[in-house]
Amino acid sequence: MTTVTDLPAGYKDIPEEDRKKANVFFDRGRTVADTGNYEYAIEMYLQGLAIDPDATDAHKAMREISMRRKAIGGKPLGMSEKWKLKKGEDKQNMLNAEKLLAYEPGSVEHMHQMITAAQKAGFYDTVLWLGPILFRALMDMPKNDQAKFNRFIALKDVYKAIGEYNGAIEAIAQAMKLRPDDMDLNGELKHLGAAATMKKGNYEAGDFRKSLRDAEGLKKLLEQDQDIRSMDALGKAIHEAKLAYEADPNDLGKFSKLVDAYCRTEDLEGEAHAVELLDRKYNETKQFRYKQRIAQITMQQDGRTDRYYREQIAKNGSDAKIKKEYEEFKHERAARELKHWQEMVVNYPTDTTARYELGKRQFLLGKYDEAIPVLQQVRNDPKYRVLAGELLGRSFLNAGFADEAADTLLQTIGEYAPRGDEKSIGLFYWLARGQEEKGDRDAAIKSYSQVAQWNFSYRDVQARIKRLRAEAKGTGPAPANA
Repeated sequence: MTTVTDLPAGYKDIPEEDRKKANVFFDRGRTVADTGNYEYAIEMYLQGLAIDPDATDAHKAMREISMRRKAIGGKPLGMSEKWKLKKGEDKQNMLNAEKLLAYEPGSVEHMHQMITAAQKAGFYDTVLWLGPILFRALMDMPKNDQAKFNRFIALKDVYKAIGEYNGAIEAIAQAMKLRPDDMDLNGELKHLGAAATMKKGNYEAGDFRKSLRDAEGLKKLLEQDQDIRSMDALGKAIHEAKLAYEADPNDLGKFSKLVDAYCRTEDLEGEAHAVELLDRKYNETKQFRYKQRIAQITMQQDGRTDRYYREQIAKNGSDAKIKKEYEEFKHERAARELKHWQEMVVNYPTDTTARYELGKRQFLLGKYDEAIPVLQQVRNDPKYRVLAGELLGRSFLNAGFADEAADTLLQTIGEYAPRGDEKSIGLFYWLARGQEEKGDRDAAIKSYSQVAQWNFSYRDVQARIKRLRAEAKGTGPAPANA
């Protein structure tokens, strides 16, 4: 068995006491993820990883959460959030890269940053977990250019630095395919081969002190973690998960793996199998989490349908029939999601995300009197203060409370620091609408003017400014074609 003295220089062992402290955050992250609040779950895992940075099970769980977030349309981290990332030593650099990767799980750049920082910080278990994922991502890069070559060389150097010579050999072998005439690479490959032969045993991915890493295990890991999976790999994963579950139908972990395997197909047939399993489990246990998972699958399907309609409208913008179908679909989708978020609030009454999503659907469906008290409550959470504030102001406006709408939007603008971005432009536009509605023409002109200075083509801002200025001059409404 490998001992501490056998480990390469620089390996950082995490004390058992720190591992226990970190588990508190990991447990919280798992609980939060089950509610669908993926961003908060990611933050919980990152806080735990700040204490135990080499917890590979936590890295795996957070990547799974990031994949689920991506599947429902989650976007990369915004620029303002990127600026907030703390700059620090190698451990902090690794955590920064991992947060960026969680919001953009297919990014080779973030994978490279994370694995390099992990190696420098001495978190070798993390290197061995992430290495195969990065390797497959590099293999899937379409171009055989300098960037791809450099990435393989960098991965080789990371593996070499921790004494994982087989991984280094795999990486340099791919680099040599891109530079077959490079004699220096050929010479280094021989040295790495000799080093691998002298070294007895390999380290297990996920635990640097144990011996595993056979070729079949690596192949399965690559198939599970690659961002773009082949249908053969998906079919095999379903078959294996089904056999495992049928052998032990009371194992909830195996049940979840089978459901996930069906969902990865991203087709209606596979998802129908998943829904059938979940519905059966819900009827057996009456546990809401299974009903929640069904709703998540439905929302993923609706997301694909929404993308289809937007693509069709982009291609056939003048087709009135497609536009009408899309509007009908959006209304039906909002109604389905309203029911889901109502159940979420009942089952998770302290979950602010669920309340915000409920208020948003009530707004989309024109249920403004219902949305207003929900959004007022949500607005107390700093995380949703601006988002809920905008919807609250617009709900007041649509419900006929112009004064309340203008006051709410003005306060929300004061709570949102950026200026000139899409969010602030929208806030100023709806503020102007509220000011116009309550008869404060001068204030409305000023707010509309600010919008026009940022984005002259925004909505109908040009026409509104012209009309209000014409009224102010006493010349009546501006001509329609002005």
